[in-house]
Amino acid sequence: MDSKRLILFIALSFGILLLWQEFFAPPPKPAAVAAANAPTTAAAPAPAPGAAPAVADAGALAAGQTVHVKTDLFDAAIDTTGGDLRGLTLSAYAAAEDESKPLKLLQNGEGRTYVAQTGLISAGNPALPTHRSVFAAEKTDYALADGQNSVEVRLTAPAAQGVQVSKVYTFTRGSYLIRVRYEIRNNGAIPLAASAYYRLLRDGKAPEGESRMAYTFTGPAVYTEADKFQKVKFEDIDKNKANYAHAADNGWVAMLQHYFVSAWILKANDGKSVCVTAQNCRFELKTAPGGLYSAGTVVDLPAIAAGATHVIDMPLYAGPQITHVLKDTAPGLELTKDYGWVTIIATPLYWLLEKLHAMVNNWGWAIVLLTILVKAVFFPLSAASYRSMAKMKALAPRMERLKEQYGDDRMKFQQAMMEMYKTEKVNPLGGCLPIVVQIPVFIGLYWALLASVELRQAPWLGWIHDLTRPDPFYVLPALMAITMVGQTFLNPPPADPVQAKMMKIMPIAFSVMFFFFPAGLVLYWLVNNILSIAQQWYINRSIEQAEAAKKLG
Repeated sequence: MDSKRLILFIALSFGILLLWQEFFAPPPKPAAVAAANAPTTAAAPAPAPGAAPAVADAGALAAGQTVHVKTDLFDAAIDTTGGDLRGLTLSAYAAAEDESKPLKLLQNGEGRTYVAQTGLISAGNPALPTHRSVFAAEKTDYALADGQNSVEVRLTAPAAQGVQVSKVYTFTRGSYLIRVRYEIRNNGAIPLAASAYYRLLRDGKAPEGESRMAYTFTGPAVYTEADKFQKVKFEDIDKNKANYAHAADNGWVAMLQHYFVSAWILKANDGKSVCVTAQNCRFELKTAPGGLYSAGTVVDLPAIAAGATHVIDMPLYAGPQITHVLKDTAPGLELTKDYGWVTIIATPLYWLLEKLHAMVNNWGWAIVLLTILVKAVFFPLSAASYRSMAKMKALAPRMERLKEQYGDDRMKFQQAMMEMYKTEKVNPLGGCLPIVVQIPVFIGLYWALLASVELRQAPWLGWIHDLTRPDPFYVLPALMAITMVGQTFLNPPPADPVQAKMMKIMPIAFSVMFFFFPAGLVLYWLVNNILSIAQQWYINRSIEQAEAAKKLG
């Protein structure tokens, strides 16, 4: 099998897998089924003094009064029941299904549940506020005024056996980092031992606009300096395969989806850990009633003396997976921009793409330039592959004569063909290895483009307004199909008639899925194909001229 057949075979296999996922794979488990399979949870007994309490499971989300917060980046909705953050709309990003509406990251309604919850637990004071408690708000509408750097939303819980608790949200201009602060005043006569929990609660559905043609991970993830980045599938949580209760005084726990992430952060880049020691904190991933999933962390607080006040401030990142923003927020948070097994390749490719964008200020042209640079780096390998194919194409007439000469005697035909290759010093597999070496790089570039929220809503030319959406007029996919068919005419014809027919069908079949691909990915493949055709045509022409000169000589 020569290199072009090899790469087409791999590409077609990849395409068939994507098409199967899109049209034949079973849909995600409905919430009702997940709920039926989820373990029922009775009210948890109060933990023993000094023990790390488990996060209580939520039932149906009771609704209280809604507090609206408007900033330069967010439209937020905080419910007085639990002081939950139950709505978070990102003003700078359009919804996947309707570009006229902003994207809803967190929400509770319209068939979706994805909220941020917190609470306090104490064996000695079970009246401390949890995500079921009702808080009082000073007002129901807040806005970040012009010239104002931040806005605070203060919620106050009913006194709990002499303990006064306030929960304070701080939204900062230009930042996707939301500070969630507990101020705990112990007006009792004895010290208070308590724990705070923070979790992200969501359903197991894919986010709006998710396409299996460009499948990305949706679900929880945990990071610590010791255990590094770990993704956990919802199915593994259902099957109790994700019993993650590791202790750590650093890291974060998150919910991931394509382009966006929400994460509770134990230790941000700009501050110390919220944990006193590693033994004071742990992460929990578990199911919750209603077909929901909980990813959170529990923090044991130091004993609060009588008459003293303790403050715990936990950052919540909720926004796009912009690489430099994630790096500046917390160690390892940039890993939520997940490139899978090609991370080691995709990361530097994205870095280069970012540098090129800084030069041309257009992500589309940055993709074109990056593709040209990658092609230039692999020019020697590609040239070796194309020279091998060109030599085989030059031998095609002799191959046909051998087929006529030996007819149905496959053994003698193969022997004669190998003897011809040996005489002409042609390695029929010589074109494969150079292409195989390049495949991981091309896959890495594919994932670098697929995972980059920076390309979302980024225009290229007139009719391409968003490089992460399919070409609205299918111009790029049509050109892609033309180039793939054109490449087949530059390749040596297969000796087997069945293979010859397959090689004519494969480019067309593979081209079909490009009609569903994001325009940025199609642009990358199109530019790569055009460069490949130009290089292969030049090499074919050079070898044909050399063969002609040899005959004349």
